Amino acid sequence: MLELNKIHHIAIICSDYQKSKDFYTEILGLKIIQEIYRKERESYKLDLSLNGNFVVELFSFPNPPQRPSTPESCGLRHLAFEVNDIEKTRAFLITNNISSEEIRVDAYTQKRFFFIADPDGLPLEFYEF
Repeated sequence: MLELNKIHHIAIICSDYQKSKDFYTEILGLKIIQEIYRKERESYKLDLSLNGNFVVELFSFPNPPQRPSTPESCGLRHLAFEVNDIEKTRAFLITNNISSEEIRVDAYTQKRFFFIADPDGLPLEFYEF
């Protein structure tokens, strides 16, 4: 059997690098590990961490193709963040002009959660610990 340790990171290609960088760092609070501009690809690569752990690799490319991105589209369904206070998290996002779904309850775990979209429409879930 293959022995995997953990998920190393999630890679996201954005359409507006500065807007996405601001969203993931200023709104979600991820910390910048390193930022590299790759001239030959006209592309930025931004490594971001959460609580000291490398989690998101944000890329920019000239004219990336669009992709369906609702939670029920084929492919990656969504990225989920664990939070301690779901209501406080949702209120903070709304205060920062981020549109949010209503808080729902997982029928199996009884945990509360909700979705927002990042600047490119990627579904992001916030799940109460």
